[in-house]
Amino acid sequence: MRRRRAKKRTILADPKYNSLLLSKFINMIMIKGKKSVAESIVYGALDLISQKTGNKNPLEVFEKAIDNARPLLEVRPRRIGGATYQVPIEVERSRGNFRAMMWVRDFALSKKGKPMKIKLADEIMDAFNKTGAAMKKREDVHKMAEANKAFSHYRW
Repeated sequence: MRRRRAKKRTILADPKYNSLLLSKFINMIMIKGKKSVAESIVYGALDLISQKTGNKNPLEVFEKAIDNARPLLEVRPRRIGGATYQVPIEVERSRGNFRAMMWVRDFALSKKGKPMKIKLADEIMDAFNKTGAAMKKREDVHKMAEANKAFSHYRW
């Protein structure tokens, strides 16, 4: 028998923009507990975004980018009688946001030759403009769900 679910921890909104989503993204960027370094990277990227967009609100650009990159469907493996099927399911908003932020972070990290704040700003701008690696990953996930639509009756 499974144990009870862990309680969701409440995190504080970030100090500069007072955004919960941005605070979660800063925590995702953070390595080895160095929050001040993660904050400087993310805020530096947002400053670069406001310069590129002509002083448009960088928080709105960030939220729109995450919203664009957020998957609506994903596939989960489901074992039925010795066979494993990839069953498409809808993604909850919080999990979708997590996946989108993870993709933006990972694709920014995988680029080489630039400081992290520049790579992050580029990746966020790409997601905002519906281009780039995070959007391609989203499309791939949606294609996989569409291809396995026949197994959707195995949903639990």
